[in-house]
Amino acid sequence: MRIHAIHTLYEERLARSTRPFLARGCKVQRCRQCMLRTHLCICKHRPLATSNAAFLLVMFDDEILKPSNTGRLIADVFEDTFAYIWSRTEPNVEMLALLDDPQWQPYVVFPAEYAPEREVTAVTLEAGKRPLFIMLDGSWAEAKKMFRKSPYLDRFPLLSINPDKPSRYKMREASKENQLGTAEVAARIIDLFGEHYNAELLDLWFDVFRENYIAGKMNRTLPEQSSLSLLEKFMSTDENTQSKI
Repeated sequence: MRIHAIHTLYEERLARSTRPFLARGCKVQRCRQCMLRTHLCICKHRPLATSNAAFLLVMFDDEILKPSNTGRLIADVFEDTFAYIWSRTEPNVEMLALLDDPQWQPYVVFPAEYAPEREVTAVTLEAGKRPLFIMLDGSWAEAKKMFRKSPYLDRFPLLSINPDKPSRYKMREASKENQLGTAEVAARIIDLFGEHYNAELLDLWFDVFRENYIAGKMNRTLPEQSSLSLLEKFMSTDENTQSKI
């Protein structure tokens, strides 16, 4: 099983904890990779995209520990995903080096209303560069704090989305109207970049996680026509198409 940046960061964060993190449902037995109840684990079904894009998840301190976090779904699907815990006073030196790496062209993903002068409406790459989409992963209040107090991000353009449909998240109460989960936002950004298949793949993977998370939380059984069956059908259809080319 592929161990990615979120898995590694989760273990590092647990190792330095001075007391247990008591999230809702903390007594439930969970898979340490997908964070779902063990009988609903989806790890063996993880899809992997072929993509020119990369993601950097800057995570508020306890966000990495929350079973409802969807940032890990991005790392499931996109191999080039990096993740660091945010610090106002001591930003991670590896993260700062990543932002300065000439192979990447960073974009901060955040609502344009908070820095309209930095907004761009398309991903335009310089020769030889790949996009690095920076996601601020936490509650809405935490994301705003990270945005305001991370001056090293001020030099990068801002990509914003205007969701035309309500979030399918339903795992936490949203504090902002039409607020999307982190993985939902990433799917919209990848679609904007032009990788439409990968956007659909991440959306479907999000649905699989959401359905299994809610089933575990509410002690329900999965529907006969599950989100996983829709994901598998989508991937199978693409494989059949590719084999005919």
